[in-house]
Amino acid sequence: MAGLAGLIAWFVIGTGLLQNLIYLVQLGLAAAALIERPPSPQAGVLWRRYADASPPIALLAPAFNEAMTISQSVRSLLSLHYPNFEVIVINDGSTDKTLQVLIDVFDLKPLHRHYDLAIDHKPIRAVYGAAHQPRLIVVDKENGGKADALNAGINVSRAPIFCSMDADSLLEPDALLRAVRPFVEDPEKTVAVGGTIRIANGCRIEDGRVVEVRAPRNPLALLQTVEYLRAFLMARLAWSRINALTIISGAFGLFRRARVIEVGGYTHGTVGEDMELVVKLHRLMRDKGLPYRVSFVPEPVCWTEAPESIRVLGRQRSRWHRGALETFERHWRMLFTPRYGRVGFVGFGYILLVDVIGPVVELLGYLLIPTLWAMGLLSVDYLLAFLAGSFTFGVVISVGSLALEESELRRFPRARDLILLTTVAVIENFGYRQVNNLWRLRGIWQYLRRSQSWGAMTRKGFGAPSS
Repeated sequence: MAGLAGLIAWFVIGTGLLQNLIYLVQLGLAAAALIERPPSPQAGVLWRRYADASPPIALLAPAFNEAMTISQSVRSLLSLHYPNFEVIVINDGSTDKTLQVLIDVFDLKPLHRHYDLAIDHKPIRAVYGAAHQPRLIVVDKENGGKADALNAGINVSRAPIFCSMDADSLLEPDALLRAVRPFVEDPEKTVAVGGTIRIANGCRIEDGRVVEVRAPRNPLALLQTVEYLRAFLMARLAWSRINALTIISGAFGLFRRARVIEVGGYTHGTVGEDMELVVKLHRLMRDKGLPYRVSFVPEPVCWTEAPESIRVLGRQRSRWHRGALETFERHWRMLFTPRYGRVGFVGFGYILLVDVIGPVVELLGYLLIPTLWAMGLLSVDYLLAFLAGSFTFGVVISVGSLALEESELRRFPRARDLILLTTVAVIENFGYRQVNNLWRLRGIWQYLRRSQSWGAMTRKGFGAPSS
């Protein structure tokens, strides 16, 4: 019994150290990527350099019960600095006044627009347009979920590149111009590009734009700010550098329309449709033996409203984890298969370690190792080494991600915000990380029960537009 307990303890310790080692590798790869390719020049320089060569883009914004934020978001999209784009808002059977707000604010009228049913989706009721806003198209359809709404938007769109996003998000004016760079520089290989998602809570927003970046006042939003920095600037930039990126956030991603249609669009019956699409694209290109790139560009920023209550945040994190497990189940044969290269070994190996067994192992670590120590089966030296290593790695990774952000992107101009975020980067490892693991365990339980519930996402909205 003692021998088995010792083996389990060593497995938990070894798995935890391996996870932290991977995080350190990610931090190093991200730093190398930023050094190798510094942030893009100012928007004016980018316009002169890329405007003529930039392909048309269709922005797809699914909306379900987004009446509080929809007008601000659409204004933000229509004011983007990009030479050729259209905004397609898909009202996915909202039960609030989302559609009516759009009709009233933008003076929409029914519009005849031909589209092909290249991908299946719920029936479209009507298509609307505005004479004074030719870039804006609003699709009203029966409710089918986000994946279904995006598929309808892909069918209605006509541009070779589409941008998937959330209707409650705000893009920076030059976000498209920065995100499209891989498509311009390597049009034959690039199939998808992701950008950075940032927390808008606490920022000053006017007319659909973030005019002043501030750290959130809400403690939960503060913790998520550090978390997003770590997830995007470190993890996604690192895996992008070795072409092993398996997820592009549904809040902001660019895709080649023809390739997405080729894989059948977004998959129904999963809450992780964004990750599922990226993995399907990897699989398509690998199966065909074609060279390709799935890239992440850190400079284009999309601002989103983060949950400010424990209940809503917990539902969100459980749903995210459930989506990762669903994608892993559908494509587990890619794991460690030479045919799929780094995606199979690094990308899916990472999902296996961090998402599939990670939450269970972490829970075992917190429960089993102190128990074994109390029973005299584990020395105090090993216990202290485990705790010190775990928390030290966590602090180093969080603070390192913040240091990368400040050294390269400098999105937080106020020194007191940086001091506050640095403090949060330290204390998040003592409580918030453990609670997050409980939410992930709940996601595992929901996955095992085959739950497909989305859960309500209560939002405050970005506030009324200024005059």
